[in-house]
Formats: sequence, structure tokens, C-alpha cells
Amino acid sequence: MPDTAIAASEAPRRLVFVTTGLETGGAEMMLLKLVSALPACGFTCTVVSLRDHGTIGLRIAEQGAQVDALELQQPWRLPATLRRVGALLRRLQPEVLVGWMYHGNLAASLAALGLPEARVVWSIRQTLYDLAHERPLTRLVIRAGGRLAARPEIIIYNSAVSAWQHRAEGYAARREVVIPNGFDCEAFRPDPEAACRLREKLGLAGGTPLIGLLARYHKMKDHPTFLRAAGHLVASGSAAHFICAGSGVEASNRELADEIGARGLAARVHLLGEVADTAGLLAGLDLLVSSSRSGEGFSNVLGEAMACGVPCVVTDVGDSAMIVGSTGLVVAPGDAASLAGGCAALLAESEPARAQRGAAARARIITEFSLGRVAMQYAEIFRGILQRPPNLTQ
Repeated sequence: MPDTAIAASEAPRRLVFVTTGLETGGAEMMLLKLVSALPACGFTCTVVSLRDHGTIGLRIAEQGAQVDALELQQPWRLPATLRRVGALLRRLQPEVLVGWMYHGNLAASLAALGLPEARVVWSIRQTLYDLAHERPLTRLVIRAGGRLAARPEIIIYNSAVSAWQHRAEGYAARREVVIPNGFDCEAFRPDPEAACRLREKLGLAGGTPLIGLLARYHKMKDHPTFLRAAGHLVASGSAAHFICAGSGVEASNRELADEIGARGLAARVHLLGEVADTAGLLAGLDLLVSSSRSGEGFSNVLGEAMACGVPCVVTDVGDSAMIVGSTGLVVAPGDAASLAGGCAALLAESEPARAQRGAAARARIITEFSLGRVAMQYAEIFRGILQRPPNLTQ
């Protein structure tokens, strides 16, 4: 990113990100990508995890960023937690303190009360369709965030839908900025050999249509609707097979395995769990599906699949419809018949037509959502904050 690089004589500015934990998830993966890109924009990055290093902490450290894990088993025993976070932050002396997700936002703002020079930024990474879908503690933190939302200099959302939903919960509209997730279009790119490799690995004949859902097992990702859609496709005579990958998406998940068995899909659905080579898996698919019913802000896997030249069928949740634009199809959440119909329609297209659709999807990600472009937007926000007087409401 040469257009964002700083002169060698300029000292990098100090950023500290505070997040709840670093297990595999879309928000955590975007943090990893951002930390890898921001040094070229003139920032040093430290990540403070209230819990442990998770699966992402080591990968962040490999990018040259410092990672401090506080190993807090009950991070919301506030007095003790804030003392430890505050002591660490006083040592780190951040110029910009970035909360990452709800718990990180709250911890950053409260700990910053002892750091008058630090500028606080919040980052919200999900939509908010219904608070009842959240855990009780998370609901409490979200509501507390609405009351404290005048404190941060800026609230960064990764989704326009998320921004307007949070306004209804009291989050200050005058503070909001929307910056989408960004994608490494060299790491995620079309691979002509991936389709053969994937089908060989699964023991399938060449040319077998493959439809994928890459998402952790969580009710907001709505695996049941995806499986119902798979059942519709199989009943209609489709030869498609279905790949499910992500945390908790494995044969040992009895709830998921029972649902697959009850629908007679055991021979068609392949449960892969967490996959290290996500790019290789995505590039081998014919279609990527996002069946989410809530919570989704800006889907990482959707952008990654499009960067691999894979057409997508998505539910109209968060910014998914905006991301795919005219390159994919959008259906209502929870509507298995429409989801199956969208998949059938794209599979029925000629190979040249689907290849053209995939090329248009990749071009859209490169043009609108490349990691370099997105990192520059973050850098401009951080620089702007440092050039103006502090927010005195903190």
C-alpha cells in the first residue's frame, strides 16, 4: 500500500486494540487483517485480549504486533478487571485506544478514565435485529454502551444496517462512521485446480456441484434453513453436495448430525469443522451460501468467496445484499424454498455465464473492499482524531 506509507522520519503512532477474546470468528479475523495492514499506514499495533490468545492471537503476533492476554475467567467482575486493564494500558500509553466489539468497547472506555491523553474509538462488528437473541450479559453490555456512546471519539461500524440499528439503542449518530471489512485479494483468488482437489478429497466425481456454508455453529448462522434448502434441492433431483465448515460444524455435534440424518442428507452433507486453508476450500466451490437470520454485519466469508470468483446466494441480513450487488442472488432469511431456488437458478446457468458472474464478484471486491483501501480508511480516521482536540465528554 505505497499510497498509505509514511516517511521514514515520522514516528509510528501507537494503537492499542482491546477485545474480549481471540477465538476464530469474523470480527477476530478482521482484526488480524487490520493489524497486518496498519503498520504500512504509520501505526504500531498492540492487541489486548481480556481472555486468552485463542486461535488468532499467535497469528496476530506473527504479524509483528504485541499481544497481551489477561486470562480473565470472569472479565466482567468490573473492579478487578478494570484495574488490570488500566495498569496494562498505562504501561502501553496508547495514543488511540480502540475497543473491538461490545465488551472491548466498554472496557476501553472505562479503563481510559485513567488515561486522559488516549483517544477512544469503538468498533461494532455485528447487526442488532433483536436483543433477545443475545446472551443476558451481552444484552447488558449493549445497553450500557448506548448510555456511554457519547464518550468515544468515533464509533466505527462495519455495516450501514448495524449503524442505524444501534441508533435505536441510543448510540450517538453524530459519532458514527461505516467502514466495511477488507479482503486480501492475493490470498483469496480463483484457483483452477481447487475444484478437482476438493472433489478428490471428498471422494466425489469431477463436476459434482458443490454448495458451501462456511460459518461457526450458532443459531444466527441458521444451519437448519441451509439444510432444509439442501433437502429441497435433493428432492428436485439436483446432484449437488453440500459442504459445511466452521467451529462446531463437525460430526461430533449431535444436534447438527441428527438434523442431517433426519432429513436423509448424510450422504450429501460433508462436515469439515474448522479448515486451515479457507481460500482453497472456497475456490473449489460452485456456490457459497450465507443463510444467516440475524447478527451478520459484514460477512467476511462472503467477501472471501467473491474474491475467489465464487457466486453467492445470501439472505438479506446485514449488508450482505449490498456486498453481492448484482453478482449474486438475495433471498429472505429463514426461507429455505427461496434459498434452494436461488441456488438452483445459479447452478442452471451455463458455465460461461457463471464464470462471468464469478469474475464480476471478484472485480467488485477488488474495487470496493480491498484490504489496502479499507486499512487506509481506518488510518485516515485515526490520523484525523489525533489532529483535533480531544472529546471532552470522555
